[in-house]
Amino acid sequence: MSTANFIKISDDFEGYDTASLSVPYHYENDLDKVIIPYGLIQDRIEKIAKDIVLDSFGEPITAVCILKGGYKFCSDLLDKINVVNRLQAKGSAPVKLEFVRIKSYVNEKSSGTVEIIDGASLDVKDKNVLVIEDIIDTGRTMKKLLNTLTSYNPKQVRVASLLLKRGTSLTGYKPDYCGFEIPDKFVVGYALDYNEYFRDLNHICVINENGIKKYSV
Repeated sequence: MSTANFIKISDDFEGYDTASLSVPYHYENDLDKVIIPYGLIQDRIEKIAKDIVLDSFGEPITAVCILKGGYKFCSDLLDKINVVNRLQAKGSAPVKLEFVRIKSYVNEKSSGTVEIIDGASLDVKDKNVLVIEDIIDTGRTMKKLLNTLTSYNPKQVRVASLLLKRGTSLTGYKPDYCGFEIPDKFVVGYALDYNEYFRDLNHICVINENGIKKYSV
């Protein structure tokens, strides 16, 4: 498992000026800095894909994509897993895909679980499950999701998260595969949204006050 393998974005990293990279015109005045360019995201995902296939030892993978934010990372990750599978004769791991939405009841239920919605037909019994998430913040929701998935009796559960936010985890939880550890800042782009905006932004960026005000509901 690649539990400690990630790229660390330091707290004092200033990022890249949006004028130096390709950003949609409608977001030009809404972003502070680009902290992870799209090309770097893709290269890091390629490495994660290699690690996942290597750790799977040729056994089938049931990928569980957490909607909505995880869809872009999931799509790119599975594309790269497929490339790895085509290029190596031994250890190629077939992949099945499931989609779920989750709803957490932190203050309303004492069961320590999350409700899985739009996933009634989730088939993970005796399967090697790979949960694919966009970002892990406090870690509480993910830990509760894993507790819930355990009730489905999978053979194994691993987690791949593109981002891990530093300094906010109250649980100490870390995913098995992580793209980037980032500062405790509100980031958007690459399917990460602010009130459903910025999902169409390829880079991962820090939103500015103008963007927060502009797209507040």
